[in-house]
Amino acid sequence: MRPVVVVYKPLYEEALDYIRTACDVEYFPGYKKEDPAFMQALKRADGLIGSGLNVDEAFLDRAPRLKMISNKSVGYDNLDLSLLKERGIQASNTPGVLDDTVADTIMALLLAAARRITELDAFVKKGGWSKNGFKDEQFGVDVHHKKLGIIGMGGIGQMVAKRARFGFDMNILYHNRSRHERAEHTYEAIYCSMNELLEQSDFICVMTPLTEETKGMIGAEQFAKMKSSAIFINASRGPVVDEHALIEALKSNQILAAGLDVFQQEPVHPDNPLLQMANVVTLPHIGSATEETRKKMAMLAAENVVAGVTGKRLKTPIF
Repeated sequence: MRPVVVVYKPLYEEALDYIRTACDVEYFPGYKKEDPAFMQALKRADGLIGSGLNVDEAFLDRAPRLKMISNKSVGYDNLDLSLLKERGIQASNTPGVLDDTVADTIMALLLAAARRITELDAFVKKGGWSKNGFKDEQFGVDVHHKKLGIIGMGGIGQMVAKRARFGFDMNILYHNRSRHERAEHTYEAIYCSMNELLEQSDFICVMTPLTEETKGMIGAEQFAKMKSSAIFINASRGPVVDEHALIEALKSNQILAAGLDVFQQEPVHPDNPLLQMANVVTLPHIGSATEETRKKMAMLAAENVVAGVTGKRLKTPIF
C-alpha cells in the first residue's frame, strides 16, 4: 500500500510528480483548515507538505497516521516541535536553497530605505519632480563603508554579510548565540554584544528565527539604543519586533528609516501606520519569492516528505 501525502497550498508540478512516483497525493492548493475534504484526507495522511499551517495537538489528533511533516519554508514556528518529538513525527524545512535570494531581498530593502527609492519613485510618478524640482532635503544616505549590524549569523546572515562586505565595503558587526569563526575570517565580521551592535551600527538587520526567546526581542529599549541615523531592516519574522515600538521610534525620529518584509499581522492591516510612512519600505513577505528559488524549495520539500514516509533519511531534518 502506497503512503498518502497531503499537499496543502500550491506546489510546482515537478515537485508533485516527484511525490507521485512513490506516494498517493491528495492535493489542496486552496485549502481551508476546516474544509471537510481536507479533514478527511488528514485521517489518511502519512505525510504533510506545505507552509504556514499551525500544527498543534488538536490538528495532530485529526491525523492519526501522520509520520512526516515537510515545511516548504526555512521557518518552522508553525510546528510544535516538542509535541512532534513526543509522537515520533519527523519534520523538515528548506534551508540553504533560499539564502542567496533572501539576502538579495534584504540588500534591496537596505538600499531602497537608504536612498529613499520608493519615496522618490512615487515623487516622480506623481509629477513632483516637474512641479517642484528635487531638493537637498530629499537626499538619501550612503550605504558603502558604513557599519552593518547583523542579528543572527545563520545562512542568510552570512550571505548578507558577503554582499555588504564585498559589494559595498561595509564593516560587519554581528550578534549571535555563539561566535561564527567562518564569518569572522571570511567577512571580517566582528562579534559583539547586542547593546554594542545597536549603539554602533548604521544599519541593523534582524535575521533570527521566531522562538519564545526571540519574540519581541527588538522593542522600545533596543530602538532607544540605536543611532538617530540608523536604518532598521526586518526580513525574518514580524513578531521578533515589537511593532508598536518600531512605529513610535520612527514617529519620534529615534531612528531614520526602516525596510520591512514581515509584519506582526500578515497580510498587513491597511490601517497600520507603517503603511503611511514615507521613510518605511514595505514588502509582502517575498524574501524568497523568485520562481527559481521557489522551485528549489518545492523540490527539497518534496524529497524530504517522500524520504520521511518511505523510511529514508531526510535531506534537511529540523531535529
